[in-house]
Amino acid sequence: MGLQNIVRFLLPGEEHFYDYLEHQAGFARKGAAAMVSFFDNGTAAAEAVAAVQDCEHAGDEVVHAMEEALAKTFVTPIDREDLQKLSSELDTILDLANDAIRACVMLGVDRPTEPMSKLIHILVRCTEKLDDAMPKLRKHQYGDLVEVARELRKIEREADVVYRDAVSKLFKDPSIDAKVIIREKTVLEDLENAIDQCDSIADILAHLAIKNG
Repeated sequence: MGLQNIVRFLLPGEEHFYDYLEHQAGFARKGAAAMVSFFDNGTAAAEAVAAVQDCEHAGDEVVHAMEEALAKTFVTPIDREDLQKLSSELDTILDLANDAIRACVMLGVDRPTEPMSKLIHILVRCTEKLDDAMPKLRKHQYGDLVEVARELRKIEREADVVYRDAVSKLFKDPSIDAKVIIREKTVLEDLENAIDQCDSIADILAHLAIKNG
């Protein structure tokens, strides 16, 4: 047992770090759900932007609270570097989701295409799994975290297929205007990046499970 683990064993850990991560996962889930209102229900993209940004700002506040707590705390429930990295990666999901919905407004995507809709629903599935999984870290349910990581990787592969197929069709159709190609590819890429970010968090969760299990 390493020195830091011995110290953790002798002194109580700071449980509120788990609270921060769980809040962040919850905001990522809400941010993705807010995008569905535009992609499925005909809500104006500008309204969806405001809803996603509200989640992003709330998430930023949690990140700042996490950073301040890490700076003041000697004993953390898991390595402080892991806490900071996981917090940062969760925050990036909302940043990328915000990029996607802002691109819709900036580039004039009034009605999402079918591939866009498929990707946002995949992002929702990913964020739901992350939100459901994060309390398992507090409970040391590391076997469950490994399984969640596997499921997220599988979902991310689904997104890859949707993205590649959609982009391929854009460039192979000679009747599509170049502006449309740029517009749709930009939004698709932002959505794909947000889903890839969930896959990156899957790697972190698997790493933490192996490291701490």
